[in-house]
Amino acid sequence: MSKLEITQIEEDRYTQLQFIALDYAREGQTKELEEMIKHGMSVNLCTHKDDSLLMLASYNGNIETAKMLLENGAKIDEVNQRGQTPLEGVCFKGNLEMVQLLLDYGADTGGNAVIYATMFGHKNVLELLKNKGIESTKYKIFGLKVEWLASMTSRVRKLFSPKEAMTVA
Repeated sequence: MSKLEITQIEEDRYTQLQFIALDYAREGQTKELEEMIKHGMSVNLCTHKDDSLLMLASYNGNIETAKMLLENGAKIDEVNQRGQTPLEGVCFKGNLEMVQLLLDYGADTGGNAVIYATMFGHKNVLELLKNKGIESTKYKIFGLKVEWLASMTSRVRKLFSPKEAMTVA
């Protein structure tokens, strides 16, 4: 039985292809990434910080790419080095459509999704999570209900958004 040997040039090229795949996920280049997956690239490829292709696609709002990854078997609840799943990352960003997609594909809601949606004032995301059966009343931050905190955070964000700041000055 002969051992398969890979040259340094081949190994370097494969590394380059992995970086290309990660960029495709970030940029939403769905067809190109799907072609790479069909030809053997892992659907669960991760960065050095354990951000999966799904995390990169979902965090950057690439719905079509995230859906393609899920349909090709991407692990939906894979945790990165910050301890976040794709759902938690998206709740931080506030992308309601992406939250819905991940929930539709069975993302685990037992983590910090409610906390991230609250901390960053994404009331609509918090409401969607509640509609999916997450009992937000059991969550409190510093003794305060998450609904109230999300509402206050949302108001503060609006007060200090760049658009608003320009009209005030």
